[in-house]
Amino acid sequence: MKYFIKTEKIRFQHIDFAGIVFYPRFLEMLNGLVEDWFEEALHRPFSKMHETNGIPTVDLKVQFKKAARLGEVIIKELWVKELRSSSLLCGFMFKNQQGEIILEGEVTLVNVKIAEDRKTISAESFNDEMREKISYFLLPQ
Repeated sequence: MKYFIKTEKIRFQHIDFAGIVFYPRFLEMLNGLVEDWFEEALHRPFSKMHETNGIPTVDLKVQFKKAARLGEVIIKELWVKELRSSSLLCGFMFKNQQGEIILEGEVTLVNVKIAEDRKTISAESFNDEMREKISYFLLPQ
C-alpha cells in the first residue's frame, strides 16, 4: 500500500478571526487532495474527466483533532480502504510537521457517467486500467 501525500501551507485565506483554520477550508483542502491524486497518481485529471464523467463525494466522515494556524505546513495523506465496482472508500489524515493529527476521516467517491444533456448522472464501473491504478493505494486487509 502506498499513501498519496501532499503538503499545504496554511494561508490567511484559510483562517478565521481566532487565527485557526475555519473548518470548511479543510474540506476544500481535502477536495484538492483528491483532485491532485486523480491527476498526478491516477492520470485522470478533473479537467478532462468532468467533460463526460465525475467522481462526486457521496459520504464524508471527519474528526477534527487539533487546530492548524496561519503559516503552518500540514501534511495531507490519502489512501484507499475499499475498492468497489463503481465506488471507493478512501481514508485521509492531515498532520502538522510535528506528526500530530489535525484531522482524519473517510470519504466515499463514486465514479459516474454524465449524459450529454448534463441531466442524467449514473454510476459507472471503473475500467480495469483505473482499478489497477487505484489498487496501488489500497490498504491491505
